[in-house]
Amino acid sequence: MSASTHVRFVLVGTQHPGNIGAAARAMKTMGLARLVLVAPEKPLDEVAFRRSAGAEDVLGDAPVYATLAEAVADCRLVLGCTARSRRVQLEELLPELAGQRAVAKAGEEGAEVAFVFGRERTGLTNEELQLCHLAVHIPSDPEFSSLNLAAAVQVMAYEVRMAVLAGQVQAPAETGFGEAPASHAQLEGLFGQLGDTLDQIDFHKGRSPESAMRKLRRLFMKAEMSEQEVRLLRGILADAQRMARLAGEKPN
Repeated sequence: MSASTHVRFVLVGTQHPGNIGAAARAMKTMGLARLVLVAPEKPLDEVAFRRSAGAEDVLGDAPVYATLAEAVADCRLVLGCTARSRRVQLEELLPELAGQRAVAKAGEEGAEVAFVFGRERTGLTNEELQLCHLAVHIPSDPEFSSLNLAAAVQVMAYEVRMAVLAGQVQAPAETGFGEAPASHAQLEGLFGQLGDTLDQIDFHKGRSPESAMRKLRRLFMKAEMSEQEVRLLRGILADAQRMARLAGEKPN
């Protein structure tokens, strides 16, 4: 089975159904079939299916989720396609390297990979980018940098196909000495508990917690932790939370 079967293209908040159809066509021309929709503004219509031009199966099979977190919960690698620099600081890749990294990761046993594309006018929000491990930037002409959604999908689908054809699937990296890598949902659970713990121990001392959490998210995502490592960290956090509660209950 090709690594590309473990790569999904996620469209978030798409405003025009026709763009979804065109994206489905772009994917199918490159041998990709896993289209996922997150909270599209309008349901699929006749225009969407007409613009899919032979990729009606890709369009018809696309699941719809309410949130991006749900759509990528089982993924080990999430790449957010963004046109400009944001406050969320992610390692940024050019399309060719992004395709290679995606296919390499998808070649690992049980690994799922997602490319995420935002709204036509505004792209991905900072909150949505925080759910991504890496950013992908298509270096278009800065004097006319607006790239159509389907065109962006076509570029990334092409790079994924080229990586597959070139046989650039690398041997799976050892994670935790053969332990299963943590899923996206497991990492998000860790980040939620970490944020709660830092609040309970008054780590931020009145400062805004967003900056610290962004840096901690990057740190842990780079580590590519296993399920066991995430459980270990969550156990440590649970003990820290328990101690914080006990300290708060002590009489003055």
